[in-house]
Amino acid sequence: MARVAEVQRKTAETDIRVRVDLDGSGEGSISTGVGFFDHMLQQLAKHSLMDVQIEAKGDLHIDPHHTVEDVGICLGSAIKQALGKKEGIRRFASKTVPMDEALVLTSIDVSGRGSLTYDLRIEQDTIGEMPTDLVLEFFKSLATNAGVTVHIRKLSGENPHHTVEAAFKSFAQSLQEAVSLSERVKGTPSTKGTL
Repeated sequence: MARVAEVQRKTAETDIRVRVDLDGSGEGSISTGVGFFDHMLQQLAKHSLMDVQIEAKGDLHIDPHHTVEDVGICLGSAIKQALGKKEGIRRFASKTVPMDEALVLTSIDVSGRGSLTYDLRIEQDTIGEMPTDLVLEFFKSLATNAGVTVHIRKLSGENPHHTVEAAFKSFAQSLQEAVSLSERVKGTPSTKGTL
């Protein structure tokens, strides 16, 4: 069965459509109007091996906050829908990814309980036109709406671009492994029988 989902969300602040294929090849078609965010979402698609389509229009004349947060909501919701009953998935994954001097660890549990523990410490207010505090907002929205427990921690890093890119790549790599199917996993990977 195809693990594909599409989510649309329209508010007074944003109009967003997201489609994901968990078993894709890492193809990304991304348009949010926020250049650096588009670059990071492209990294997420490529390194998670998900095919991701995101079309977002938001009130960027105010700031990128609503757009970034709502993309996280939609992407998380699409991942949750595509996972279905989560049967046969590996569930847990942890990846540490370098980008030059930056090193970021992300651990994921596809637990059904969405939460984010975040320690990235980005020592710059913006990258391009994207405020760096929105990195936290994106991952929080995604984790909550996907029902996934996520820990992101910077182990080293001075350059903000490198740090954030390493975070997106380590998240993508962890997500790819956690949602991947294993022939050894029978049913739902929980002693409770549900996630």
